[in-house]
Amino acid sequence: MSFHTPQETAGLTIAAGVKKDQTPMSSLLVLGFLAGAFIAFGFLLDIRVTGTMPAEWGSFKSFIGAAVFPVGLVLTVLAGGELLTGNMMALPMALFSKKVGVAGLVRNWVVITIANFVGSVFVAYFFGHFLGLTEGAFLKSTVGIAQAKVSADFAHAFVSAIGCNWLVCLGVWLAYASKDFAGKVLGIWFPVMAFVAIGFQHVVANMFVVPAAIFAGAVTWAEYLPNFIAVFLGNAVGGAVFVGLAYFVSYRPHQAEAASAAVSQQSLDARPLGHGTEAISK
Repeated sequence: MSFHTPQETAGLTIAAGVKKDQTPMSSLLVLGFLAGAFIAFGFLLDIRVTGTMPAEWGSFKSFIGAAVFPVGLVLTVLAGGELLTGNMMALPMALFSKKVGVAGLVRNWVVITIANFVGSVFVAYFFGHFLGLTEGAFLKSTVGIAQAKVSADFAHAFVSAIGCNWLVCLGVWLAYASKDFAGKVLGIWFPVMAFVAIGFQHVVANMFVVPAAIFAGAVTWAEYLPNFIAVFLGNAVGGAVFVGLAYFVSYRPHQAEAASAAVSQQSLDARPLGHGTEAISK
């Protein structure tokens, strides 16, 4: 088959969570920075493609933007990066299987949150503000998106964020499930496109668009903080509960781990002699 069964994918996700817990701090910081920047690039592409389209195009404009946004998660998963929202699925599954502790999960989430934020704000400031790619003719679109995010009350932002990371983590799940590059790209693309077209809130994407509006003087950091908290918590529930816990309960841990071990052994047996034994999934 060109894809792993859901049970095998559960085992691979648990293994990925363990690997993330064991990753050195220096690597987490670099990979977290890259992932934050990659998601920001996807959002920047969305704005540059749709920012000057006529409002009369309505939902078609949203569809076009959603269709290009997923490049950020594709880069994160396939080029390499550590993204908070994906880790909100992988680390909890490893925790549920008793392969990592609460302290390891919290450490990873805190470090990756900081690194993602720095990467996203880097793109927002230097490419969005300094180069003016989110300003000028595109400022109205940038500010409109950011203000819509921060104007949502806590409950609405929280629930929106649940839906967002439910879909994002399904995209990561499908990437783990696929055995080939094209399958991973397609597996990521459609769930991410769906969350963007629907208008759900993603904590790392907001780390780009809201600061971009802040640098333009349209939003304040004080307005952003409540949104950050609500979306962070909602994304955590979406990833950890609606994907991680749901599949952990559905596929018994020892069976998932056995499937993962079998898949890993098959991968190693297929490799030429002399190659390393690095985990097959990011």
